[in-house]
Amino acid sequence: MKIVHLQQDFSDLLKRVSEGDRMAQKMLFQQFSPRILSICRQYITDDFVAEDMMLTVFVKIFKNLNTFENKGAFEAWIRRIAVNECISYMRSKKKITFIEPNEETILAQSQTDSGLVQADLQAMIDKLPEGCKMVFVLYAVEGYKHSEISEMLGINEGTSKSQLSYARRILQQKIEQSEKVNHG
Repeated sequence: MKIVHLQQDFSDLLKRVSEGDRMAQKMLFQQFSPRILSICRQYITDDFVAEDMMLTVFVKIFKNLNTFENKGAFEAWIRRIAVNECISYMRSKKKITFIEPNEETILAQSQTDSGLVQADLQAMIDKLPEGCKMVFVLYAVEGYKHSEISEMLGINEGTSKSQLSYARRILQQKIEQSEKVNHG
């Protein structure tokens, strides 16, 4: 019987990386780049920009590796860096707006793609308004609490909750629309 360790110890690898070992850096990159790219892609629609953001995250990881205290999970530490970098990027490129949802905006949003078949949930998430998308990904994908989201985005908790609710309603309508188109 093989024992699988769910919590890996990267201390040896991290020590080598912090000492400038290029092979260790490559190993760390290969180990975590798919996960980091996936996180970046959740926030950034453009694949090329998401890849650039992933590389930016790795530069930050390599530069700040000495601040990782090995008290928590390494993967959680790099996820936090990736999420924060994506939020910073989104803030720098365009103003993230949070809208007050009402029935008219929900209907307008759901009718935008009325004739299209959308089997890919990511494509549906990508079409959410930026503020809703960010709150949805932070809450539903990353697992942050509303209090943490409000602190990260500089909004109040109620706004976080309303944006999540709005995003869920839009996604539910888009999924129902897609099912109607695909199933008659």
